[in-house]
Amino acid sequence: MQDLCTMVLHCYSLYSGHLLLKELKGNLIMCYADIMSAMLLRATGWKLQVAYRESLKALDIINIVESSDILASGDIAALVYLWNPFTIVACVGLSTSPIENLFIILMLYGACIRLVPLAAFGWVMATHLSLYPAILIIPVILLMGYGLDAPPRKLFLLKGYCKIGDNNSGNIHCEQEEMINRSKAQIIFSRRPVVLFFFWTTLWSVYVLVLCGISVKQYSGLWEMFQRTYGFILTVEDMSPNIGVLWYFFAEVFDFFRNFFLIVFHVNILFMILPLAIRLNHRPCFLAFVYIAISSMLKSYPSVGDSALYLGLLVLFLDELADMPFSFFIFCGYVGISLLSPVMHNLWIWRGTGNANFYFATAIAYACLQIILLVESVSAMLNHDRKLRKLSVANLQDGKS
Repeated sequence: MQDLCTMVLHCYSLYSGHLLLKELKGNLIMCYADIMSAMLLRATGWKLQVAYRESLKALDIINIVESSDILASGDIAALVYLWNPFTIVACVGLSTSPIENLFIILMLYGACIRLVPLAAFGWVMATHLSLYPAILIIPVILLMGYGLDAPPRKLFLLKGYCKIGDNNSGNIHCEQEEMINRSKAQIIFSRRPVVLFFFWTTLWSVYVLVLCGISVKQYSGLWEMFQRTYGFILTVEDMSPNIGVLWYFFAEVFDFFRNFFLIVFHVNILFMILPLAIRLNHRPCFLAFVYIAISSMLKSYPSVGDSALYLGLLVLFLDELADMPFSFFIFCGYVGISLLSPVMHNLWIWRGTGNANFYFATAIAYACLQIILLVESVSAMLNHDRKLRKLSVANLQDGKS
């Protein structure tokens, strides 16, 4: 693994060295952040894969779904994140997205292994760098309380009750007891890690605020810092072109309606949190991917580093999303947008032969692709859960007969 990291770091250095030789130190920091993110993604994928196998064993369908069919999603996710053109562009451009992505992945990894201080530190730092990761507290709480992603909990209840009902002698065998205990573990919400998470979150938040207050004391106070960070994100003051759609919309909207649409766009993210959490509460890691994709699509100043993050998280669910439709169309769309967007930007900004509509058309197409990816991935995950339910019910009926 060290050889792989050394090779990847060398390749990243080649990308940045001959382009921005004077800023090599900054590029190396971003490279280290990306490599650490990939290693944490690999470890998270391994934990999810183990939990996936255990869930299939608990439902007695591990023989139906062959072990050879389960892909090494963690390794693939790490490679996809490292060699994603979006990741390389964000690293070469000295964007802060790799640092933010590192803390988000660190938070998810800490929640997966239930290392509460690490998860709380990742959430506090990610929220400090950007406002939008604050909504990820819901997947973290579900990870702490229920554990890793698993099929719907009704299947474990059904499996446990059927095993008890089929036992005519009234004595539960060891295998049945183990299965029932595993089923209960998937259902019972553990409050202790959640309470500890809030404690450590408060502790880390106070620590970060104290350090920020000391560092900005000679310039301004904490309130001024919040206005120039969170306030800048919420008010959308900068109309510079980016890959999002808000810059064009607020450049064209009347000032009288500006505050109204600011509220609409920001609250739109909050409206989706509760329904998705209710429907996908048994798959908290996938819920985190959905939240990150939604915020990347609707945030004030999106970047390609945001896309690199949720695409890397998406690969963690290769087994569940194997039957996702339009995957080739979505892949080709991302390639096309990646090529057309800088061309349209060059025609409009530098050559002056185009206008804003040229570049904004690519931003709309990019937003549509993200919507299709999000909708189809959620539909594929729900279809996978239905498939597991049918397999489990069929297995139970065969056992009764």
